[in-house]
Amino acid sequence: MGNDTIAAAATAMTDSGIGIVRISGEDAFTVLNKVFRPKNKKKKMGEQPAYTVHYGMIYDGDEMLDEVLVLLMRGPHSYTAEDTVEIDCHGGAFLMRRVLETVVKNGARYAEPGEFTKRAFLNGRIDLSQAEAVMDLIQAKNSFSVKNSLSQLRGSLQKKIRELREKILYKMAFLESALDDPEHISLEGYSENLYQDLKEWIIEVEELVKTSEDGRFLKEGIKTVILGKPNAGKSSLLNVLLGEERAIVTEIAGTTRDILEEQIQLQGVSLTILDTAGIRFTEDPVEKIGVSKAREQAETADLLLYVADSSRPLDESDEEILHLLEGRKAVILLNKSDLKTVITEEEIRKRTTHPVLSISAKEEEGIRELGACIRDMFFQGEISSRQEIIITNLRQKAALSNTGKSLRMVLKGIEEGMPEDLYAIDLMDAYRSLGMILGEEAGEDLIDEIFGKFCMGK
Repeated sequence: MGNDTIAAAATAMTDSGIGIVRISGEDAFTVLNKVFRPKNKKKKMGEQPAYTVHYGMIYDGDEMLDEVLVLLMRGPHSYTAEDTVEIDCHGGAFLMRRVLETVVKNGARYAEPGEFTKRAFLNGRIDLSQAEAVMDLIQAKNSFSVKNSLSQLRGSLQKKIRELREKILYKMAFLESALDDPEHISLEGYSENLYQDLKEWIIEVEELVKTSEDGRFLKEGIKTVILGKPNAGKSSLLNVLLGEERAIVTEIAGTTRDILEEQIQLQGVSLTILDTAGIRFTEDPVEKIGVSKAREQAETADLLLYVADSSRPLDESDEEILHLLEGRKAVILLNKSDLKTVITEEEIRKRTTHPVLSISAKEEEGIRELGACIRDMFFQGEISSRQEIIITNLRQKAALSNTGKSLRMVLKGIEEGMPEDLYAIDLMDAYRSLGMILGEEAGEDLIDEIFGKFCMGK
């Protein structure tokens, strides 16, 4: 990537009211002048004030393509820190493609996925943690994920990491100075002070790593598998949670045979929810496969929802499902509370430590209580009020884990009375690992891999 000028559609190539074509680079205004004819403006676009909007027409040679508005932004005060133009044309895949092709024909090139944000990073406008927050913001599935992404985009994680790096750098610089000039700089008490600092730094890093599990749930959703016997009401529950008739519901046992997967929001919590075949002994070869898949999905689930028919006594299949719940996060739902029940919450609670709720999927009762129960189970009911940094990125988690490992190595060295000059190696490793989060220690291949995952035009 050099200083060439790039262009891409910044909105989806689909029928819509407005479509945006973005141009960025040192020749952005030159390219615009070749394709844009402003209404009642004598000056060229490059001579117009920045952060202004201009009305006119886009031309491909002598052919008028569209009536548009053009927004001018001059670097370094733009998203990419380069001269940037946005053409607001009428929406529609064909028309947007024509406008984009004309822009490329007149001096720009097609942008690679994520190249606008990559340029913002390479030009120093944002660091790598903020760039990844942009991608998380685009992919956010709930308000809490949006809030966390916006916080990181504003630099909350960057600030935390930079502060810790500065502390480590100060200790390294002092150590190196003392080793180079022992006559004037004493290391007396250095190890003791460093030891106390290390314990604080390790706690900071470990607290950030701990948030990564919450971060995964916020970003990807809680993988939730619905288990139960045939006709217990699993598919009815899925339909209630979705607010539509997605799963087939009949009186015939074994209707659900394959896995149905859906994304839902339940009181602000994202769930990747899977409806499975009813677990029971069966001779039907197709249903057997469905039951086997249900067990497999249960093994990798973050949450199990066991739907039991409270109008019927428990049998061997229920006992098997209760066994599957052992050692797992699960909620037991006694469905069909609208009918005469033969299983009580008290009876089930005597046999398990899992939360037990009475619901009626048919009458849509107990769903709010289920949402509150899941919030308590995964977020201690406080997800909406959280202000701290939450790590949602596996790369960032790995870098923090490596940082903690290096800091503990220094701590161990002090405890074992090792020479001070050996501390510098692990301190530098910790410093570099933190730099990976900001992108200051990241190689070109890693940068390309990260931005290659972005959508086109961002």
